[in-house]
Amino acid sequence: MMNKHFLGGAVAILICMLSYQNGQAQFTLGAQLRTRTELRDGQGSPLPLGNQPAIFTSQRSRLSAGFTGYRFKLGLTVQDVRVWGQDVSTINRTTTQDNNGFMLHEAWAEVMLLDTVVKNKSLNLKVGRQELVYDDGRLLGNLNWLQQARRHDAAILKYESKSWMLHVGGAFNQNKEMAAGTIYTATPPGAYTANTNGGSQYKSLEFLYLGKKLPKGNVSFLFLADQFNKYHIDSVNNVAVKTWDQGTYNRATTGLFFTNQFNKLSVTASAYYQFGSNASGQTLSAELLSASFQYALCNSFSAGAGVDYTTGGLSSSGKTSKAFDPLYGAPHAFWGLMDYFYAANGFGNKGLQDYYIKTKLKAGPRFLLTGDVHEFFSASAIPGGATRRFGTEADLVGTFALTKIISFEAGYSHFWNTASLTAASVKNVTNAQSNSNWAYLTILIKPELLLK
Repeated sequence: MMNKHFLGGAVAILICMLSYQNGQAQFTLGAQLRTRTELRDGQGSPLPLGNQPAIFTSQRSRLSAGFTGYRFKLGLTVQDVRVWGQDVSTINRTTTQDNNGFMLHEAWAEVMLLDTVVKNKSLNLKVGRQELVYDDGRLLGNLNWLQQARRHDAAILKYESKSWMLHVGGAFNQNKEMAAGTIYTATPPGAYTANTNGGSQYKSLEFLYLGKKLPKGNVSFLFLADQFNKYHIDSVNNVAVKTWDQGTYNRATTGLFFTNQFNKLSVTASAYYQFGSNASGQTLSAELLSASFQYALCNSFSAGAGVDYTTGGLSSSGKTSKAFDPLYGAPHAFWGLMDYFYAANGFGNKGLQDYYIKTKLKAGPRFLLTGDVHEFFSASAIPGGATRRFGTEADLVGTFALTKIISFEAGYSHFWNTASLTAASVKNVTNAQSNSNWAYLTILIKPELLLK
């Protein structure tokens, strides 16, 4: 019933937008149907020997609308995410709330605070449910690979000129309308983790982003603070239960990002430091360092290499966590397509060293082929003196654009893991297979209509 009311309201909004009479008005309407069939034989973590691979098809169905008028913009995206066969074929009265993939992905308004006669400068206020995407998406990204993607309920004040941009934003989360207090239960309903490391949803968040455009790139500074509701553990019938308290644990992340194109060579680098307290209240001091390059050997082929380093483990005193959390980014794009690190499953907060080679072949205007190889190591010691080497991953992805609206994508990945990766202190997989596979096929149909 709620879904019907929501869809009815969305349609009413679209009708009102279409009937709006203004010479400067512009309306866009888009849809997206993305089906993805996956074979999972050790995706996220190696499977124990004897386990059978999983095969399923998931689907994202989206309807989006945008409306631009005098000194304002509106955006709305509704989506349904589910697995084929999740619901019975007539009427569904059994799906749990965790499996209900219907949601409001975006609903925002952006107000232009400066008059349109002001040239090369803008001061806008954007409020509502929205995606946060900055730089390469490593720390703040929309996580588009996952069918449900990621969004935030936030407000952002944005100043931009010809070469500079300054964004100041914030969010304050509550579970419902409250009569008293502001305690926030950090695990809202739904089978979706809050950040890239499967951690708790933040109670509040503030960030400052300063960027400078370069001739063929940009350099930026980020300061982000997020707060998590305090808690303590009670024992109820010999079962540990988390009880939420007043107050917050405060964490901060700050650093620099750089990318630029030098003729045929592109260079990207970043460095971030994280401090304060993590969501468990533990003192935090952690770093992320990254550097890579890509060189165009010809118009159709490029190759490059890079290294990522995130700290992990504990300090020598054992009281300070050195485990870097990559916040609210898109780990699938960086640490291997099989999502062994900072994504599907944890790996014991050991930190990560990732040495990789990436290649890209553009075989004509419609076909793109990429091939990557990663060599993974732990950034901290493995108990028992085991090797720090986690293993090797190879990723191959091909994309074919049938038309501007219809495209196909297929991928295959293989992971050769060591016993260190499956150890009890890392992924804790008993009797694990040493070779894992993952393959997928995606069909994307994405039409868009523009009305003026």
